[in-house]
Amino acid sequence: MSMFVQRLLRVVSTLAGVAAMLAAAAPAGAQDLEPRAYAANPVGAAFLLVGWARSSGGVVTDPTLPVDDIAATIDGFPVGVGYTFGVVGKVAQAVVATPYALGHVSGNVQEQAVRIERSGLADTRARFAINLLGNDAAGAREFARAPRRTILGVSLTTSIPTGQYYRDKLINLGTNRWAFRPEVGISVPKGGWDLDAYAGVWLFSTNDTFFTGSRRRKQSALTALQGHAAYTFRPRLWVAVDGTWYAGGAATVDDGAPGPDVNNARLGVTVSLPAGRLQSIKLAYSTGATVRSGTDFNTFSIAYSRVWLTKM
Repeated sequence: MSMFVQRLLRVVSTLAGVAAMLAAAAPAGAQDLEPRAYAANPVGAAFLLVGWARSSGGVVTDPTLPVDDIAATIDGFPVGVGYTFGVVGKVAQAVVATPYALGHVSGNVQEQAVRIERSGLADTRARFAINLLGNDAAGAREFARAPRRTILGVSLTTSIPTGQYYRDKLINLGTNRWAFRPEVGISVPKGGWDLDAYAGVWLFSTNDTFFTGSRRRKQSALTALQGHAAYTFRPRLWVAVDGTWYAGGAATVDDGAPGPDVNNARLGVTVSLPAGRLQSIKLAYSTGATVRSGTDFNTFSIAYSRVWLTKM
């Protein structure tokens, strides 16, 4: 394979990272910041979530590639539903969310300015989690009387390729592949504080119809760590300081040379506000703390949630 073709495929692989951000329509993949993801909850709680998120910024690329000044603005409008239930006496939760996305990407490829816009459905996210240690499964009344305990939980998040995808286009809303993130998390209560730490890894299937439809794009595993410190003033009124670090995820197109690994960190803050007895509004902001390769985005989001207690 000629050096020119290898460099071209590395450009294609680099730009595909922007496509992955479009597909998430929010902080994508390892960039997720999810405080209180393993918090104790009563069983029999159904909830609805609707929101808006905007991610904007640049993409740090390999300086040896003929592509630069990549910038993107992505608006996502997720709608999700979830339910908590008991499994062998433990609290479990299932959540499914699908975003509608609007994306604007610009950059220079071999000194030629390019601008692309996309709109449509992005990939669906589904998450199943179960708390192995901590508060046992209980209805709302029993749950309210129980003391808070340290929680150890595990989860599996799945990215389902339901997003808009054109095999003859480089930038898409969907990734045309499955992705899975097994994760373990611990949440330790200390007075009004909840101290969280999670460790997970994203595993990606192969996209066999990548740009022009006849190429195979593979991506190595992406390790992600999260830490959160949340202080609760009263139910549904809390503030959290968030951080994440993620590394790996080099992409390869056909038999070309792999692109660069990412090794980045993000910091953020999340605020939850009560909006009625069983309703809340969550505001979140995050930014890149260190970005060596990949997306360097600032993200703001707002989400409304409504809970229905079906088991008291």
